[in-house]
Amino acid sequence: MSELIVLFVFCAILGSAVGFLAGLLGIGGGLVIVPILSMILLHFDVLPPEQVVVTAIATSLASILFTSTSSAIAHHKHGNVPWQLAPWVMLGVGLGALISGFMAALLPEHVVRWVFAVSVFAIAIKMLMGNKSTSTNARSLPNKAVLTTLTTLTGGLSAMIGIGGGAVLVPLLNFFSVDMKKAIGCASACGIVIALFGSIGYISAGAQHLALTDGFAGFVYLPALAGIVCTSWFSAPLGAKATQSLPVATIKKIFALLLVIMAVNMLLK
Repeated sequence: MSELIVLFVFCAILGSAVGFLAGLLGIGGGLVIVPILSMILLHFDVLPPEQVVVTAIATSLASILFTSTSSAIAHHKHGNVPWQLAPWVMLGVGLGALISGFMAALLPEHVVRWVFAVSVFAIAIKMLMGNKSTSTNARSLPNKAVLTTLTTLTGGLSAMIGIGGGAVLVPLLNFFSVDMKKAIGCASACGIVIALFGSIGYISAGAQHLALTDGFAGFVYLPALAGIVCTSWFSAPLGAKATQSLPVATIKKIFALLLVIMAVNMLLK
């Protein structure tokens, strides 16, 4: 019981950090949750090593359901959620996340680890490069069918690596000339859908492997989820508010360097 309490405290500390980052950068927090929670689960010997990464991803997605809701509410209050666009994006990411939730649970552990690490590395490089688009290269949004197809792929990748989708969705929307703050707000709202449908997939796929009596809902580890959510719900609005005053571009570059380190660490395990 004492070990479970310590695990809960570690996850609560983790949740406070990822909640703030979710609101500040529109990233959902999974980029941080998955590698760190994997280390926590391994340290406390919660389950076999071959199930650690998929459990961390599933738990990350479940926590993002709460974090993205809190972040989206905050961005909505600031007028940063483009509701005329969001429903079509939500449709695509929801479909992709549901399919991916089932698929990732069936893949070998080392494949999931490589997909996560390579995806995180690519996201980090994009953050370091920054936003190079200008008004002279402005592109209009594609038609709804094309947009839904693109966001289906975005939702699928996001659910497979346990993120809310902001790190992929924000650059995509910004590429089509959606204002950065509006893109982050839309990503926060879409994170709810990705987390919901992705979690359904992971819970259904993991139900035959892990038992509720051991603290699992499918591949979602409930004690870790509770720890992360109890703090991330409150810290996400603080991050959203901080976008108005903090040097977000500089913070993104520092965060990107940390992502590179975590991606390399995942590959070396």
